[in-house]
Amino acid sequence: MHTDACVVYVTTPSQEEATRLAQVLVSERLAACVQQVGPIQSTYIWQEQLCEDQEYLLIIKTRKALTAALTDRVQALHTYEVPEVLVLPVQGGSAPYLQWLYDQTQEPEHV
Repeated sequence: MHTDACVVYVTTPSQEEATRLAQVLVSERLAACVQQVGPIQSTYIWQEQLCEDQEYLLIIKTRKALTAALTDRVQALHTYEVPEVLVLPVQGGSAPYLQWLYDQTQEPEHV
C-alpha cells in the first residue's frame, strides 16, 4: 500500500478559478482528484483589515512527492497574492483508492 498520499487545501475567489485550477492540476497529473466545495465563508485579517469573503475550497488528493510542484503551479496560476496551500498527511485509507491515487499521479521530472 502506498503511504505517501496527502490532501492539499487551496481556496479560490470564484468557482471559475477553482475549476480552472482543478483541471490543470489533474491534467498535469499533479493531482489524482480535486473536489470543489462552496461557496464557503472565510473570515481572516489581510493587510490589517478584517475581511469576510465568499470562497471556494479545493480538496486535492496527491502524493507528498508532488506537493512542491503542485504548490508552484498553484502560485503561478492563482489570482491571490498569497494563495492558501495547506498540505495534510493521510494516515491511512482504502488500499485500492490509494493505489488509484498513486497510478493517476506522476512524479515530477528532475532536470
